Amino acid sequence: MDFLSANEAKLEGVPDPDVLGLAAEQDRILVTHDRQTMPWHFADFLLSGRSCPGVFLVSQHAPIGEVIDALVLIWAGSDVEEWKNRIVNIPES
Repeated sequence: MDFLSANEAKLEGVPDPDVLGLAAEQDRILVTHDRQTMPWHFADFLLSGRSCPGVFLVSQHAPIGEVIDALVLIWAGSDVEEWKNRIVNIPES
């Protein structure tokens, strides 16, 4: 598992569509707290004919331990292709 924080990736202030594009270019699943606008941008991204490794939406109120456990289980128990062009809540609510 290889995480790159938004700070490390210098994504502060970068528009959502561009964040999705960068994640796709780097073949990274995007993990985000942006439950308000990211689903809309994700849909537009796919409708434009582009492909995305996936998006995991995480509530800011979710206990960090549960989020970490869910991500580790996903990483250990699934194939990256299972998440392609999907947007899911982590942990499932």
